[in-house]
Amino acid sequence: MATTGNKNINAKLVLLGDVGAGKSSLVLRFVKGQFIEFQESTIGAAFFSQTLAVNDATVKFEIWDTAGQERYHSLAPMYYRGAAAAIIVYDITNQASFERAKKWVQELQAQGIHIQSLLQRFFSCINIFLGFM
Repeated sequence: MATTGNKNINAKLVLLGDVGAGKSSLVLRFVKGQFIEFQESTIGAAFFSQTLAVNDATVKFEIWDTAGQERYHSLAPMYYRGAAAAIIVYDITNQASFERAKKWVQELQAQGIHIQSLLQRFFSCINIFLGFM
């Protein structure tokens, strides 16, 4: 959930998607400005944070990069619960990855997460996210 106070905003983001879709690459690019062509698979989840000055506010992104392997799928709700945004990542060269992305959307909906409000929060977060890449 995004929380505010004294022009400080905390926004929890979670990245979901298949193994090899590029979740870790996106996060590393955003947080460290790096791109590693052959990234090791995430085990469980990895946590990153990035603080940015945006207009007259300070935004602290708390980012959970989840593992894409099926054996870690059951852990995902622990990471997306309370998130301001869920970024679903898929490999555009892999149809199965795209189909799995649709299943992530269905799972979020089944958990009672309202995609519309999540999307509104997502777009405000992603505009900041992409603006600094």
